[in-house]
Amino acid sequence: MKPPRTPLFGIPDVVIHRADESVVKVHANYGAAKAGDIESAKALVSSFVNDSGIERLKRLIGGRFPELVPIHALEAAGVNEIPVALGHELSRRLGLRVNLSVAQVNSVGHTGASGFARLAHQARFDGEIERGSLYLVVDDFVGQGGTLALTLEPSRGNLEDLRRKHGKDLEDWWIQEFGFDFDCLTRSEAHYLERTADAHTVRSRLIEAGLKGSTQFPRAR
Repeated sequence: MKPPRTPLFGIPDVVIHRADESVVKVHANYGAAKAGDIESAKALVSSFVNDSGIERLKRLIGGRFPELVPIHALEAAGVNEIPVALGHELSRRLGLRVNLSVAQVNSVGHTGASGFARLAHQARFDGEIERGSLYLVVDDFVGQGGTLALTLEPSRGNLEDLRRKHGKDLEDWWIQEFGFDFDCLTRSEAHYLERTADAHTVRSRLIEAGLKGSTQFPRAR
């Protein structure tokens, strides 16, 4: 099953509470929280949620009431409870409802993975959401953007550079393998692909990373 995506133009940037990821990862409660201990996750979150991040979220939300959707995912060490703990802390501070029905339904192993491994193994989610409703996604870290990136919206210039460098064949192959075009990439993903030497290298690196797809570009129609 291909991971559904929609173009990200106009979506707000991510609000980060702690920019230095390495500091979070050496916290005494980090390992247990990542492995599924909710009390450790609560302790970790309380150490890093800060007033400036809360104020930025308030400005982003304005007078609206989105539901908080923690990224509930199975990882190598267990079910990561950090996003859920963060969701409940934000709920307490912002007065927003937490939606725990949405969960990642596949295991992708993104923690510590390379960019191509993240692209090859994309997350899929299922749960109860309503078209037209507002949601605020909550996660523990931001990376390349398969789940979140600091700036989600791709720049038009970056997409033009990507298409100019790698040609139509790569985007046609991408649609064939992933089910969405380059407009649905995050800014980080688009930049990562644009920096790769050529279209054949992109395809080869994805297949080496475990993508079970076609080894050939689609034939021109």
